[in-house]
Amino acid sequence: MARIRLFDQKTDDLDTAQAETFDWVVESRGSMIRPFQVMLHSPGIARPMAELGAEVRYRSSLSDHDRELVILTCAVIHRCPFEWDSHEPIARAAGVRPEVLVYLQEGAATTLTDGEATLIDFVRELCETSGVSDRTFATAQQALGDRGVIDLASTVGYYTMLAFIMGTAEAC
Repeated sequence: MARIRLFDQKTDDLDTAQAETFDWVVESRGSMIRPFQVMLHSPGIARPMAELGAEVRYRSSLSDHDRELVILTCAVIHRCPFEWDSHEPIARAAGVRPEVLVYLQEGAATTLTDGEATLIDFVRELCETSGVSDRTFATAQQALGDRGVIDLASTVGYYTMLAFIMGTAEAC
């Protein structure tokens, strides 16, 4: 049970900013999804976050596979089952290998490709230290280029922020 009200339906008690943001999120996402059910308490935060989320998900230089692997790694690190449950089917459809999913969730031994290891190591190091080593940066930069490294760090930051907001509200 969430600590605060989740705005899963549009009701008459929403103020103008909340109602407008609710409509915008539903129009842009197809439904009012949980992160924004929480963030609607602060509509001035909710809409820019939704816009950033669209940029991260649909206009990033990361491939669908890489983006979803990063999101699931963040979901595990930040203990946010909602994000895992939401993105695991998308990750499978994008080609994230089943054994990598088990590795992320259970730590089961598996052999990662260089690309998988690069992404997972980058996410883990960034989340643990708020930065990455020269070696981790160089490996990611070689694989993804400059824009890719920034898109990677932005994806980690966005999904970390969602996990923090939902975790605070006990809505993960």
